[in-house]
Amino acid sequence: MQKMTGKFIVIDGTDGSGKATQTKLLVERMMAEGIPVKTISFPQYGKKSCGPVEKYLSGKYGTADEVGAKAASILYAVDRFDASFEMRQDLEAGTNIVADRYVGSNLGHQGSKIEDSDERKEFYKWNRELEHILFSIPTPDVNIVLHVPTATAIQLAKDRGGWKADIKTDIHETNPDHLRKAEQTYLELTELFDEFKLVECVINENLMSREDIHNKVWEIVKNILNS
Repeated sequence: MQKMTGKFIVIDGTDGSGKATQTKLLVERMMAEGIPVKTISFPQYGKKSCGPVEKYLSGKYGTADEVGAKAASILYAVDRFDASFEMRQDLEAGTNIVADRYVGSNLGHQGSKIEDSDERKEFYKWNRELEHILFSIPTPDVNIVLHVPTATAIQLAKDRGGWKADIKTDIHETNPDHLRKAEQTYLELTELFDEFKLVECVINENLMSREDIHNKVWEIVKNILNS
């Protein structure tokens, strides 16, 4: 008899797209329907494994461009490696996992530092091998990419008084040029890899309600859970 395994679902996407909100709504929906689920958020702020990531985000190692894409990626990969052991146990026990950000965040943010298209695609290959082969961290069944255009995200941030005033107000979020490049990189990922599914969160320049976005996310997740 084949051992039943849980599904691994990632909520990722551009800055200001409501990843934490959609993760919460999805987990609540799954729990309400009696579907076994755990959730995790990356980076794991406050944990020892995340220490170098926090220093990087605070600018202690230099600007985002000064810290190379591969060097920064390794910092994040170590944090995910630390979490991977418990995650694997949960998945093997049949528990589903919903992650707020994952490897796709490395591909989106760090890949945006690389302007040459061929070089960037080679980086994607290197990063995926680093995480899933060298570190053997679990591979998601689906990466849901929430897309809010950068101009909209910046305006929303201004409307709510600026980016979140904690460690997450980082050298990425405070750099509009980086945000625009990362947006394009995320869109490229949805074109290159079948497991990256795009969810548009803005229609006719209007941000959709969190409930309507959740319904779009749920349609994707239902298919994964039933596969």
